[in-house]
Amino acid sequence: MSTRIVVDPVTRIEGHLRIEVEVENGKVVDAWSKGTMFRGFEQILVGKDPRDATYVAERICGVCMGSHGWTSAMAVEQAHGAKVPTAGRLIRNLLVGALWLHDHPLHFYHLSALDYLDVMAVAQYQGNDPGLLAVKEKIMSLVEAGDTYPLTPRYQPDDFSVKDPEIVTTAVAHYLKALEIQAKAKKMSAILSGKQPHQSSIVVGGVTGYPNIEQLHQFRDLLVEVVDFIKNVYVPDVVFFGTGPLLPLAQAGIGAGPGNYLAYGGFPQDDDGKEKLLPAGVIKDGNLSRVEELDPQKITEAVTHSWYKEYGEAKHPWEGSTEPDLDKEGAYSFVKAPRYEGKPMEVGPLARMLVKQHQPLLDLVQEYGIKPGAVARHAARALETVLVADAMFLWLDQLMEVLKEGDAYAAEGSAKIHDTAHWEPPQSGRGVGLNEAPRGALGHWVEIKNRKISHYQIVVPTTWNASPRDDKGVRGPIEQALIGTPVDPENPANVVRVIRSFDPCLACAIHIIEPRGERFVEISPMGGW
Repeated sequence: MSTRIVVDPVTRIEGHLRIEVEVENGKVVDAWSKGTMFRGFEQILVGKDPRDATYVAERICGVCMGSHGWTSAMAVEQAHGAKVPTAGRLIRNLLVGALWLHDHPLHFYHLSALDYLDVMAVAQYQGNDPGLLAVKEKIMSLVEAGDTYPLTPRYQPDDFSVKDPEIVTTAVAHYLKALEIQAKAKKMSAILSGKQPHQSSIVVGGVTGYPNIEQLHQFRDLLVEVVDFIKNVYVPDVVFFGTGPLLPLAQAGIGAGPGNYLAYGGFPQDDDGKEKLLPAGVIKDGNLSRVEELDPQKITEAVTHSWYKEYGEAKHPWEGSTEPDLDKEGAYSFVKAPRYEGKPMEVGPLARMLVKQHQPLLDLVQEYGIKPGAVARHAARALETVLVADAMFLWLDQLMEVLKEGDAYAAEGSAKIHDTAHWEPPQSGRGVGLNEAPRGALGHWVEIKNRKISHYQIVVPTTWNASPRDDKGVRGPIEQALIGTPVDPENPANVVRVIRSFDPCLACAIHIIEPRGERFVEISPMGGW
């Protein structure tokens, strides 16, 4: 006899996600991923000046606003025929790269780590480290005050939870330190973009402002500090947990997806965008060593099981629409079902590192017998952070050189950051921006008629990962990743471990706007110590 488990909402992710699983004999045998709010950004953008798309798209998400603004600008630039100057490209790489350094450690420490820690083990810490004793005092004071959010609600510690008092107390200390690092990384991005979140410095054709020398030195100082944490705390923690307490999960490949991986590529290394730090590519059917060239024409979206008006067979984003249909029979999500060659594709750090064939990840996987799954996603995300961070030092050096050679700060300087010749919208045109956000492949498609946006479609990373069944009845990646997961119906911790390893962002995948800003639903936290 099967048991239906509902997790609604899934906490410590961005947005509202409902997961239902059916459990038989202690394992998940079926799953449904449900995005429960509607996103209306495509409709909002139709009829607007194409140059406004960047600003509107940035409001899709409060975490990945830089990625959305950049990708939207890429789509409109293609339609305008604009080309971003070298300095503009480097500034974009740096300001968005800083957001990645903010995002990846946040995901590990503040969204996922609590799934693997018995935080109350802090109470048993008997060591003499002053820093860890301070952590113990802080946590216990929260417990005594009955104010343990955000450490609660939580599932009960299980066999995969780390209970050693010294390890747990150290991890909690790193959790607290990571909060400081988040702020520094965000500040880095704000130095180049004016403010965060929702910078307005990325515009069609480039960026809006030159950083001065003092700002660039300040950026570098913060980068050094953030990278020190990434290399000496974050990555060692991920490797320690993944090859130690969580190695059984890693070797069992708990949370493996469909075995298909897709990356659009990100962070251009040249002005033509032909060479990228994170390459584009496709891996299919679990053949991890064979990376195929990406063909964007093979992307489609189905809405058979989504609350949108049916349009028959799955369509390419140029042809698809986003018209809600709340009474649609058989629908169970506001997330569409993107497919590549008809296949569900996992996107995100694991997909990117496999497409890149990133040797440090491959070495780790081979040495410890790790299989693709929840733990492998954490490892890929950490190693990718190092890759981006190291590249940022090079981009910063290149930017300083370009600004110096172009005499950027002189009245007659020639260093350009914006293609002003292609600022005005064309009478008609179309363009696509294919980019990488921290959570995975991000695509914006825009069509212009009479100098206004006539068609806009967005396929975000979580639309790929959290998609429902498609027009052929094939489950989405998260749904497939949950199949076979061992679950205690009374304490389904493994369900949320698998889900959170994807770092879902439903605010991107779906969205709702109420023009008067009224609150729709009151949600009360549940659970406790």
